[in-house]
Amino acid sequence: MLSPEDVRRLIALGESENVEFKESTAAGDSIPEVVCAFANNLRGDGCPGLLVVGLRDDGSCANSRIADTELKWLADVCSSGAILPRPSVNIFKAEIDGCSVALVEVAAHGAPPVSFKGRVYVRLGPTTRLGSPEDERRLVERRRVANLPYDYRAVPGASIDDLLISTIENVYIPAAFNGADFERNDRALTDKLRALRVMASSQEPSVGGLLAFGKDPEAWIPGAYVQFVRYDGLNLTDPIQNEKKLTGPLVSTLEELDDLLKSNVRTSLDIRGGDRDVKRADYPIRTLQQLSRNAVMHRSYDASFAPIRIYWFSDRVEISSPGGFFGQVNSSNFGSGVTDYRNPLIAEILRNLGYVQRFGYGLVEARRELEANGNRPFEFEDSPTTVLLRVYSV
Repeated sequence: MLSPEDVRRLIALGESENVEFKESTAAGDSIPEVVCAFANNLRGDGCPGLLVVGLRDDGSCANSRIADTELKWLADVCSSGAILPRPSVNIFKAEIDGCSVALVEVAAHGAPPVSFKGRVYVRLGPTTRLGSPEDERRLVERRRVANLPYDYRAVPGASIDDLLISTIENVYIPAAFNGADFERNDRALTDKLRALRVMASSQEPSVGGLLAFGKDPEAWIPGAYVQFVRYDGLNLTDPIQNEKKLTGPLVSTLEELDDLLKSNVRTSLDIRGGDRDVKRADYPIRTLQQLSRNAVMHRSYDASFAPIRIYWFSDRVEISSPGGFFGQVNSSNFGSGVTDYRNPLIAEILRNLGYVQRFGYGLVEARRELEANGNRPFEFEDSPTTVLLRVYSV
């Protein structure tokens, strides 16, 4: 994190490749474009970028309102999922020579390119511009392979022939790239796949690419499936009503899982409706979707060959995800909006495909849906190897 002395020195030097001034948050999309460009760090020096909100272009004080609402807006801009992969930022308020400003310190990302709404932005001197295909190739080649998350890494022995190319071209690329950018983009398919991290720089598919779009992901990543079992009773020893193994690429597995969850939710007449026929589900479907997608996104794919397990009992649903809590998430803040990403590429792909609307709020929404439906809050148990979520019927 930059020291106060570093901040003052950088501001005194004026706008540069690593410093940008904005008068207020009313600057709109130009702010996340700058954050994206700083995260890409095209120069490759690893220095953080500094966005200062509250100063004019010449460095004079704009006397803008800098309060908690502005700081929250900046935090939401950086975490909403419009900037992918999610940048690492520090946001805080400061007084610089009597002028109130908001400071956004943006770390250079270890796995560029970073995009905003599907477009890659870079800094050229004190200006922000769209990255060229050559800029993107430079960013791809600069990835720090040794420090990459597991889902960014290449799968030795796999090739582009192991991917569902038609699905990637017809479904994912249009979803991941901004329309105008996609039309102007004449790069080779392999360059696009590398920019999206579906292919690793070694020309082999990445783990995340194979999980999401592989013809047979489980052949390369053992345990990459969802086991669904519905029991006629309260215990594992009770008779099995339905059992299914959901395997294959995530793009089809998640669709199949949604259908399976919907078919198992039961509705009944709610006597609280009085004279009106009011039906209520035993579980809100959005809660089950959010919790199961959370398991897919955050499970450990490298440390365990166990599947995600969804066990449906007569009074509850249990969702078990391999791998304990990761990063800054722990038992005291789980489900409060605090999040971290063991699998940032899987998170990015789910966000682009519409399965994640806003990072960090899936479990918050799940709690809200349970309360609105009359269910008790979900429970969880965690260990170094597993996170178990338990939802009770209404």
